[in-house]
Amino acid sequence: MFENLRLYSLLALAGICPQLLAVPAEIAESDFACARQEYGETRKGKSVDGNALSLAGKVYASGIGTHATSMIPIDVPEFEDGVRVFTGVVGVDDEVSAGIGDGVECRILSGTEVLWTSGVIRRGEPKTFRVAVPRGARKLYLLALAGENNWNDHVDWVNLKFETGANAALGASESNPVFRGEDYGLVPGTKDATPALRKLLKAVHQGNGGGKIVLPKGDYHFYPESALEMSFHVSNHEQPTIHPVQISLSDLRNLELDGNGSNFIFHGKSLALLLMDCENVRIKNLKIDYARAPYSEAKVVGFEDGKTVVTIDEKAFPYMIRNGQLRFFGEGWQCGVGSVIAFRAGTKEIVERTSDIGYGGRAEARPDGKVNLLFDFSKVGAGVAVGDTLTLRTWSRPHPACVIYRAKNTQFKNVSIHSGWGMALLAQRSHNIRISGGGTFPRPETGRVYSASADAFHFSNVGGKICIENAFFETMMDDALNVHSTCLGIEDVPAPNQIRCRYKHPQAVGFEVFLPGETLRFIQGPTLEQKDEIKVKQVRKLNTNELLITLEKNIPAGLGKGDAVENADFQPSVIFRNNTVQNNRARGILLTTPRKVVVKNNTFKTVAGAAILLAGDAQGWYESGPCEDVEISGNRFLNNLTSYFQFTEAIIALYPEVRNLSAQKQYYHRNVRIFDNEFETFDVPLLFAISSEKLSFTGNKIRYNNDYRAWNKKPFIFRRCKDVRISGNTVAPLGSAGYAAQTWTLDDVRLEKTPADTVKFRAK
Repeated sequence: MFENLRLYSLLALAGICPQLLAVPAEIAESDFACARQEYGETRKGKSVDGNALSLAGKVYASGIGTHATSMIPIDVPEFEDGVRVFTGVVGVDDEVSAGIGDGVECRILSGTEVLWTSGVIRRGEPKTFRVAVPRGARKLYLLALAGENNWNDHVDWVNLKFETGANAALGASESNPVFRGEDYGLVPGTKDATPALRKLLKAVHQGNGGGKIVLPKGDYHFYPESALEMSFHVSNHEQPTIHPVQISLSDLRNLELDGNGSNFIFHGKSLALLLMDCENVRIKNLKIDYARAPYSEAKVVGFEDGKTVVTIDEKAFPYMIRNGQLRFFGEGWQCGVGSVIAFRAGTKEIVERTSDIGYGGRAEARPDGKVNLLFDFSKVGAGVAVGDTLTLRTWSRPHPACVIYRAKNTQFKNVSIHSGWGMALLAQRSHNIRISGGGTFPRPETGRVYSASADAFHFSNVGGKICIENAFFETMMDDALNVHSTCLGIEDVPAPNQIRCRYKHPQAVGFEVFLPGETLRFIQGPTLEQKDEIKVKQVRKLNTNELLITLEKNIPAGLGKGDAVENADFQPSVIFRNNTVQNNRARGILLTTPRKVVVKNNTFKTVAGAAILLAGDAQGWYESGPCEDVEISGNRFLNNLTSYFQFTEAIIALYPEVRNLSAQKQYYHRNVRIFDNEFETFDVPLLFAISSEKLSFTGNKIRYNNDYRAWNKKPFIFRRCKDVRISGNTVAPLGSAGYAAQTWTLDDVRLEKTPADTVKFRAK
């Protein structure tokens, strides 16, 4: 292909401009690794079953064999004149038996719109396409949608070519154009803003793929009927076949979107905002919310005969009681109840010692319009009371509100994400993300108590630097921040330099953990000890759950099934500074990365579990990345650990999941420095650590209170730790007006598999 490009350029310089140049599409190995499909392997030059590509009796030498539903990203080549046309043939492979299935629909997408659709295609009915390619496009996406009975929906994309030529040349585009919403009909108050926004984004894509979008301030509503259907994997969520993407800013670069403080209100079960295959995209001054929150809320008004009497705002949270079960519904969806989180009236704190309340939704209607929940919530934990709010939730998390995927240098400034069908923001397989202001919390005018349905901000396999500052996080259903690397389990070693790996958690499958040229690091599964690093030579995605990875060197001896691998190139440094995290479920922030971490000048207030967790595992979620350089300083910790959640043994917990601690030769976390912080707390452990060395707790101020029930545990708990220093702290005991120098001794420490002389004390 590149020889043809050079020939075309030489002819053009000589003044001999050919009318048309067509070159075969070069499908990179990385494109196959990035593909998503429901069954089997995306194959180059073969059908999904490994046969010759055959459509309506004709055999094709080149193309892609896939299985619907699937989406394959392909690179657009860089012609000097720009690519103008993409051509080819698509159809159902002849290896499918006649009459099986009900056909497929194939589409070609840019990053922002559908460029071509085939209509329904059945075996023996291939379609030829000739598609104009937007000037700014660097990626196209080949989408094959299965019918309802998607048996044997084997789809072939063949004879794929890109064309350019002097006759197709377009005029030059502006280098930094401004796109004003009103010029495209994108103004507040429109019933559905999606068509106008799609028109504006088409103009951006037809230019150089960048510029500045400026919107008049107001409320903009977006509906799922106008969403762009796309198919890709997202980490730590369910894996729906289709994500209905309401705003796709994919395949754009050097773009700024300024919402001027507008509300973007999304309807239905959908993904609100996608930034995929982007570079230098900045979003600012925007509020993102859903018209109907995915979870519902009920206010407690009384207790009768072991039942909890509640009122439910039927306009905000439409519901019905069917066969004695409470059912909630919204635009195109309905659900039951799986559990409850109880928030205290007035403070919005999670009710002490309640955690996740198991409640299956049994209910009955009352003549006065109220509802009896057939469960006595007053008996749970510290007791739910009249006036408290119950968040009635499922465990479902199909779509994040916002996704950053394969993007570089992304910025959010003053962007608030108020709710979502899963995490508020998920970033994966990206580099360098900066977030300033905004955060995740209920939009005040809705009157809701809870915000995101899972984590607020979640980062999986992100490289470079993550910086989050001056943001506010409140009442999420999980962590405010979670940073980790997704590791894979080794299933087999079919050759000395080859491993077959498996995504181990069903909500963390499919997205590309490794690509050729990247650095693979081994992890010994039972001990979590890191081993050799080797460059990846080749990656075959055998199916959604498995990869076959060929390495440039042989695998070290002693590694195999039961061990794990991670990508050493996608582990970021993190700055979390000047933020507030309060009243949320589970933990404040969760970190697993070996790069430098700074957690500074934040407030962690009434987080139901640990304020800070340094984790790591290769047995559950397979979220790896030992912490090796962590500063926790200048923070205020106010009454955290009001309930109990997984891995929350102390206000600050270092809790890697090590199956065989006794066999460890190395320590997992190291160089964690906790200093100059203020703790205002009831009697709970301050610091818990497993498999950690060079751990210090110095210069902190601790003031004790009796605001909540004491745990009656020692302030420090160390399990197989080394080189721990506790010094220079001041403590104000319960009832004391002032601080005094610490008087802690080994009697204040619980030691497990940790020698007594490894903990050093010194008064201020």
